[in-house]
Amino acid sequence: MSSLQFVGTAVAFMALLGVFLATVLAIANRWLFVLEDPRIDDVEDLLPKANCGACGTPGCRPFAEKLVLGKVDPGLCTVNPKDTNQLIADFLGVAMGEHEKRVARLACAGGVHVAYIRASYGGLNSCRAAALVSGGGKGCAWGCLGMGDCADVCEFNSIHMDQYGLPVVDAGKCTACGDCVDICPKNLFEIHPVGHRLWVACRNREFGDDAEVECEVICTACERCAVDSPEGLITIHDNLAVIDYSKNKLASKVAIERCPTGAIVWRAPDESVVKGRDAKKVIRKAALPVG
Repeated sequence: MSSLQFVGTAVAFMALLGVFLATVLAIANRWLFVLEDPRIDDVEDLLPKANCGACGTPGCRPFAEKLVLGKVDPGLCTVNPKDTNQLIADFLGVAMGEHEKRVARLACAGGVHVAYIRASYGGLNSCRAAALVSGGGKGCAWGCLGMGDCADVCEFNSIHMDQYGLPVVDAGKCTACGDCVDICPKNLFEIHPVGHRLWVACRNREFGDDAEVECEVICTACERCAVDSPEGLITIHDNLAVIDYSKNKLASKVAIERCPTGAIVWRAPDESVVKGRDAKKVIRKAALPVG
């Protein structure tokens, strides 16, 4: 067989093989094709298209699929208005379901008026960048650096920076998507149900007077909150008050009343902060000097 005949045979064989495989695929597609429930498109149109992941799925389309299959209920979407979730429930003939709203919370209250900056940082205006340079220059190694990475990454405009360089979360807009949790280099954000009223607004691990030198509202591990609370609700770990939220039903404002710095607070239904009676009053409005 000449080389020309060999090439011709090879080309013919590949062509026949291609036709055969295409035929097999066409037959398989015909017999194995699964019709998608058309209700998925209708439900997806009623979802916010935020793809925030707060419902526990990668996006609104997978959530719509689970809704149609009855694996989740519409109330799990905390971005949608309740009346829209009710429309979805009525359309699918299911109960809307009630789910407690979750929000992002910041575990730091050390703004520039109460916490010292020990070194000036002049690089890229980013918390993540600053954290790479000796921790960012803040006296408290666990404190918020205040450059707003969390606000920049929030797609729902639910975070703004206040006059003291601290992020403030708008609970009404927050979808609990977790982007702020992921971006913060100090790991200061957590997602919590609004029913978790007790909150430790601090991540400090230093003890006592040494800690308070750097920040006036820092947790000093004095243990008053632990002593005043039902046993096991609050304990001290690594010089920081820790709340056991599995015992949340035992929580009350009693735990915050004797906190001398106001590091442990009570979150009201609107997420505003309530401090105890013994918490020092912060009246300073200007920033503390650097250094």
